[in-house]
Amino acid sequence: MKKLILIIASVFIFQNFTIAGGGWPQAKGKGFYKLSQWWIVADQHYTDLGFIDPNVTSGIFNTSFYGEYGVTNRLTAIANVPFFSRAFNNNIVSGTTGEILSPGDAINSFGDTNIGIKYGLKTKGKVRVSSTLTLGLPLGNSSGGVQENLQTGDGEFNQILQIDASRGLQTKSLSLYGTATAGINNRTKGFSDEFQYGLEVGAGLLNERVWLTGRLTGTESFKNGSLASDVSSTSVFANNSEFTSLSAEVTVYLTKKFGISASYASAVRGEIIFASPSYSVGVLLDLSK
Repeated sequence: MKKLILIIASVFIFQNFTIAGGGWPQAKGKGFYKLSQWWIVADQHYTDLGFIDPNVTSGIFNTSFYGEYGVTNRLTAIANVPFFSRAFNNNIVSGTTGEILSPGDAINSFGDTNIGIKYGLKTKGKVRVSSTLTLGLPLGNSSGGVQENLQTGDGEFNQILQIDASRGLQTKSLSLYGTATAGINNRTKGFSDEFQYGLEVGAGLLNERVWLTGRLTGTESFKNGSLASDVSSTSVFANNSEFTSLSAEVTVYLTKKFGISASYASAVRGEIIFASPSYSVGVLLDLSK
């Protein structure tokens, strides 16, 4: 059951590690805000050896607010707040008798929240560089449900220091950009620290009314924390989890500032993580223009 806790909880990596804004901080007084629904449902997972094994159908749904606000031309405040999170697992049913061996369960709560600040290190020239400090606040439920095996948070306070380098390119018919990112996630309460990385490319079509975005993101564990069996609480949450994920997103601006988006992400390799895709839909208000 502890192993299942790890697998269910580890999917938050997909949602929490993003390349929002890239190397460009928001201008003073400008902002970007998004309300989104993200979810994943899976009946299989990557083991700690990278193989795929079945598990009871489980999932998480997050309703989140994401926002960026330019405090100065170099300094941007960032928040990612899952204000409603639902984690569940289905009944475990005997394959021979059809008897319910273990009933399903679900919890609803606030989720773990990220707040951060981005600082523009290089705000002129072809390549823009910024650094972001993100604080992971353990506001979710780290041991919910009848068997205390459902989680909407990991119960630990972590800090991520990330650097982004971005470049934009304008042609007659396209607006293009690319971002490379790398970061270190310092975790507490016996969790292993992590190296995080990503590449993002985007293209703006139809006078930037439609944006197509592709991402490659990943996490590699330093495996310098406690083993799952050595952590006393049930918040042994995604410890030593690793993955490489590919994702695609389309954003359509219905007006100059208001738009809608949809995305798809899936791990192409992993350890202790769901082997199923995640999805997201959202509405956004872009006040950066």
